[in-house]
Amino acid sequence: MANVRVFLTLAAFAGAIVLGPDAALAVASADNGKVAFVKHGCWQCHGFEGQGSSDTSAGRVLYDTKLPFNAFKAYVRDPSGAMPPFHAEVLSDSDLTDIYAYLQSLPKPKPASDIPLLKQ
Repeated sequence: MANVRVFLTLAAFAGAIVLGPDAALAVASADNGKVAFVKHGCWQCHGFEGQGSSDTSAGRVLYDTKLPFNAFKAYVRDPSGAMPPFHAEVLSDSDLTDIYAYLQSLPKPKPASDIPLLKQ
């Protein structure tokens, strides 16, 4: 049964690659993306929830990225800042797609006005 599940997952992912990035995102796994985000050390600069840091030497906020997947992928592969490049040999396209799905799945923080402790 596990082999059938693996085969179906791989077949769906392969079909998504043929059909394009939007289809690949349709089969992406936010759960697998969370694992890949930690495994590849993204959390070290961007935090476990993609919250980033106000410190300019640390990673940017990612949980609310407005970048479409192709722009996100291009930046990860060839960044312009202090971030090291994550080429496909280091971070596979499927892991990168899953990471993007994970980031898209993160809840957006409440506005300060909706947090009772912050109201005065």
